[in-house]
Amino acid sequence: MRSATIPRLWCSAMFALVPALAVAQEEPTAKPSFWQLMHDPNDHAIDMSRWLLQHKGALIVPIVITEPAVGNGGGAAAVFFRPAKQSQASKDRGERIAPDIYGFGAAKTQNGTYGGALAGEFHFRDDRWRYKAALGKASVNLDFYTQGLVLAPRKIGYNLNGYFSFQQVQRRVGDTPLYLGVRWIYIDLNSRLNIESNRQFFQPKDFASKASGLGPVIEYDSRDNTLTPSSGLLAMIDTTFYMPGIGSSNTFQSYRAHTLGYIPIGTALVLGLRADYRTAPGNVPFYQLPSIDLRGISYGRYQDTSVGMVEAEVRWNMTKRWATLAFAGAGRAWGRHNAFDSAPTETTTGVGFRYLIASALGLYAGVDWAWSHDDHAWYLQVGSAWR
Repeated sequence: MRSATIPRLWCSAMFALVPALAVAQEEPTAKPSFWQLMHDPNDHAIDMSRWLLQHKGALIVPIVITEPAVGNGGGAAAVFFRPAKQSQASKDRGERIAPDIYGFGAAKTQNGTYGGALAGEFHFRDDRWRYKAALGKASVNLDFYTQGLVLAPRKIGYNLNGYFSFQQVQRRVGDTPLYLGVRWIYIDLNSRLNIESNRQFFQPKDFASKASGLGPVIEYDSRDNTLTPSSGLLAMIDTTFYMPGIGSSNTFQSYRAHTLGYIPIGTALVLGLRADYRTAPGNVPFYQLPSIDLRGISYGRYQDTSVGMVEAEVRWNMTKRWATLAFAGAGRAWGRHNAFDSAPTETTTGVGFRYLIASALGLYAGVDWAWSHDDHAWYLQVGSAWR
């Protein structure tokens, strides 16, 4: 259940002046057909750049869900791109501002999980300001896995039904790729265990109807492309403080530090490296505990107050349009019941392919197949698989 966030470029329409009977008259250019808008005029390959940027059409993304945590399912999303305004000064510095991206989508899976959301990412004043937002409704059926130190490990089914909101605004520091900002996360959920007697395995603080958190965000972003990067670095630290004073049922904190690096090797290879650490101390609800987030591992399968992950990915650009990739990762979950040294290491491996679907945006799309020792799944990817 992954999918995919996105960069930019400007396309302009052409008009021809044709003389007629010694008087120069303007003749409008014939409107390109849908088939023409969906192809690159240079290599005639399928390419959605003109459809998305010039015609301002939607990128219809089929949502194919094979996440083991919720079962197979599907849906669709409509994503729109609007080139961001860019000054000549930023162009002279060699900067490439990402386009504004916004859209909506909905999906449902075979275990009864469903949801829909509106989301967008916008850039203002020559990328001095960035704003991200999402608003949605979902009913999710998941499993929580007890640690099983005294009793045998137990899989407990539960449902979360409610609304969520995410707001984040950032300000750039000078002409550097450093951004400082603040975020607000609000979640209003009804949580229900499938078997009420399983409540004995939880404490009252493990449940909360509302989670409202505020906190600062620090981001360093030197990637050449936010959709499918080929070089550069993204490093982020975000903290969120959940408190009754701002509408939260429980008091707890959420911290995350992660780095995504992209290193070009020659002209055809790109090495991607990822390190990700998440922790949530305090009276955190069980469904907001950090989880190992790697392709090939079911969401929520390995949860605790802290998780750490590393992953590497190699992309081989075989042709101008087609690329293949291979990746592998490892992660640990620890905190409440296991120390870091005694926590088991979970590993994943996978392969995939990509197609350059919008060359003006540098946007690739494709499929990944990943597996671990107790799970496997395939994922439809639009843009980078890393978030």
